[in-house]
Amino acid sequence: MFYVLQLGLIGLCIALLPLSYVWVKADDNKFRKLVWVTTFLTLDLVMFGGFTRLTDSGLGCPDWPGCYGTSSPFIAHTQIAAAFAAMPTGPVSMSKAWIEMIHRYFAMAIGVLIIAQMVLAWTAKLRRRPLHVSPWWPTSLLLLIVVQGVFGALTVTMKLQPIIVTTHLMLGLALLGTLGWFAARQTPLPAYEPDAGRWRAAALAALALLVVQIALGGWVSTNYAVLACTDFPTCNGQWIPPMDFAHGFHLWRALGMNGDGDYITQAALVAIHWTHRTFAFVVIAYLVWFALRMRRYESLRRPANGVLLVVAIQFATGLSNIVLQWPLPVAVAHNGGAAILLLLVVMLNFRIAYSRPGRAAVPARDAAPA
Repeated sequence: MFYVLQLGLIGLCIALLPLSYVWVKADDNKFRKLVWVTTFLTLDLVMFGGFTRLTDSGLGCPDWPGCYGTSSPFIAHTQIAAAFAAMPTGPVSMSKAWIEMIHRYFAMAIGVLIIAQMVLAWTAKLRRRPLHVSPWWPTSLLLLIVVQGVFGALTVTMKLQPIIVTTHLMLGLALLGTLGWFAARQTPLPAYEPDAGRWRAAALAALALLVVQIALGGWVSTNYAVLACTDFPTCNGQWIPPMDFAHGFHLWRALGMNGDGDYITQAALVAIHWTHRTFAFVVIAYLVWFALRMRRYESLRRPANGVLLVVAIQFATGLSNIVLQWPLPVAVAHNGGAAILLLLVVMLNFRIAYSRPGRAAVPARDAAPA
């Protein structure tokens, strides 16, 4: 298993770049800078994961964690070339192998950054230094990324089974959202809004609706149902086309198959697409209404404006996926927009939570231990 150590070394080397940036950056709180950098890179990783899925590169290396038992597609060149020669239209090619392995390399680098956070936080606690951070936060993040890694392995070993791939996506977004909340805890809050706390339930509802919609979008993507409806606003010329919800939303089944082991039907794919499209109008209407209300508060105006902007972009990219027949850049942008929208709604939830009477956020102005 020497190649596993090589993989770890690659992840460490990649992580040294952002760690060096945090170290040399003029900031009185290195820990806060590290958390924000990790959040930004996790957003990039989620977007690259979407690119990996959309380019059909998930099985570019059909084993895990390496590529044909090696740490690099360069070393596994012979095996990849043989697989490509045997099936030129199959899931294995040199470009797909590199896309898949780059995704894994960066995932390992994120793990190293979270381990660095955990070490800093526990060191500060043991030495009684004023960091104002519970070490259980980064420890929980590390446990989450371990679970995410398990589902990354299952994604490959179970041959892109839709429920596994969708769960892998949702866990990645859970990691991103948790990092966003953690980063917000390290940042001094803007002006106190004594009245904003009454919107707590509405903010949680916005987050819940968005999570459901993202899960539906992941189900569309992992089942390759984006083009099940080829027109808009109707679906294949009908407002309510023939649909098979039972097979479309049967969770435990192989890719391209239904629960009975037969090939999945067009009606099942239409049901998946139509549900995501229809529920999108509910989510858009609620998020626009909620963001407009939040714009009344000075401390919430910027993230609320961001929600309005990203919702508009999401509608445009989602429509373009249908009209333009699913172009790769637009599809990746749609995936990334969902991740950014999640971060913005998490930020709104955080600021509203700390605007409740009797609740104060720790400004976290103290420097992290050297």
